[in-house]
Amino acid sequence: MRIALLDSGIGLLAAAAETRRLRPDADLVLSGDPDHMPWGPLTPARIVERATACARSALTERPDALIVACNTATVHALPALRAELEPGLPVIGTVPAIKPAAVAGGPFAVWATPATTGSAYQRGLLAEFAGSTPAAEVPCHGLADAVERGDAAAVSAAVKAAAGLTPPETATVVLGCTHYELVADEISRQLTALTGRRVTLHGSAAAVAAQTLRRLGARPAPSAPATGTLTVLANGRRVPLPEPALRYAEGRSLLTDPPPADPT
Repeated sequence: MRIALLDSGIGLLAAAAETRRLRPDADLVLSGDPDHMPWGPLTPARIVERATACARSALTERPDALIVACNTATVHALPALRAELEPGLPVIGTVPAIKPAAVAGGPFAVWATPATTGSAYQRGLLAEFAGSTPAAEVPCHGLADAVERGDAAAVSAAVKAAAGLTPPETATVVLGCTHYELVADEISRQLTALTGRRVTLHGSAAAVAAQTLRRLGARPAPSAPATGTLTVLANGRRVPLPEPALRYAEGRSLLTDPPPADPT
């Protein structure tokens, strides 16, 4: 089984790591677009163009499924990708976990990029799933870029700023950008320090990985031998996993012989 994931940068690591956890025997193909990242500021037509280019690069590796591991790309490019690739190739999108956050009850907040915060797409999800549950939209200025660079100091500063915009009564935070799941521990730490209690975080990686296996008619096999390979494509070129990816546990988990964690 070979599963491809696409994103402009390393936000796809969370879904890739969860997929690897469920199926250690699955071959993974990571198709990125570092020459044109980030996609958020691009026009919708340009995002479709870039996501389609990443998908076509991944197709050269003959995957059995394609994960659009990016909220922005899912919003703008998922219909076009499905029109081009399905039914021959299942295409799985990424949707912020607003529904489970609302089902859990209590006030919740959606952390997202400034471009997504207040968008018709996100407002539509809130209208559909939140119902009467109080929900706040929190723009996380610079957080995705800091995660992409692996800049711990910048991540901490961006998380602090977003935490300060989060209503103190918030019980749950939806991580509305795939990059944010890579720094979930830092987000949890700062929210706990601010509120004095544990705030539940909802990401999308686990649900996306599970849905991918369902679309393939495959069962999770977390105890399977760790035989899956890793192929990384940058604008169609085979490259090593980028160095910033190795600063996160999710990135290191994809390697057969991972380096030790950076103590800093």
